[in-house]
Amino acid sequence: MPPVQQCAVPISARPWPARQAGQRLRRSLRVAVALPFVAALVAHAQVAPSAAERAGYTGLFAAAAAGDAAAIRSLAAAGAKVDARDARGRTPFHVAAFARRRAAMRALVAAGADPNALESDRYDAVTIAAVADDVETLEAALALGNRATNVTSRYDGTALIAAAHLGHERVVRALIRAGAPLDHVNNLGWTALIESVVLGDGGPRHVSTLEALVDAGASVNLPDRSGTTPLALARSRGYREMADILERVGAR
Repeated sequence: MPPVQQCAVPISARPWPARQAGQRLRRSLRVAVALPFVAALVAHAQVAPSAAERAGYTGLFAAAAAGDAAAIRSLAAAGAKVDARDARGRTPFHVAAFARRRAAMRALVAAGADPNALESDRYDAVTIAAVADDVETLEAALALGNRATNVTSRYDGTALIAAAHLGHERVVRALIRAGAPLDHVNNLGWTALIESVVLGDGGPRHVSTLEALVDAGASVNLPDRSGTTPLALARSRGYREMADILERVGAR
């Protein structure tokens, strides 16, 4: 994108409607610049089993997708491998999590399945549920021993970072209660708090997510890898409510 020419009249000197228009323009430009990067993140996101994959599943994979706990118990008792992998490295436990089949998840773990298994893109069931904004499946996975502290995805992140990125406040609060690391830094140089700002839209969901992280004690001054603080990031994007929250707790 070519550089945006600066207006000769300072924004602060313009009439209020013009200042509003300038702020809207800058926000639109920031979104336009960010979209290719966000698209790249999505392209590397977790992949649920397709309809064709589900139709081709047999054994424990088919039982997990269908939520058939009785079949899981029967197959496991007959010697089926509870941690078998499909073409994308998913176990039946992952398949059950994607399908929100919580009874199947419980049956698989009771039969010896590993609740902390990672699929090929390094997602676990907790992160799968976090991205889906599925609090019930998230809590089921946690109750079965899936740890909120796991480092997941090719970005070396956590379920908390993924949920904060998407503005899933209820999931964020559930993960905080489960002991998710508040200040884990992924390989992009971002914490969950920073992702709620730089990959959010400044709207109510991301504002509530930021507030939940701040209230839990997440660092408000830990900068990104360029040295920019969350407060500076929020101000630069015109996210006034986020900046107010950060200022309230003494962010610099």
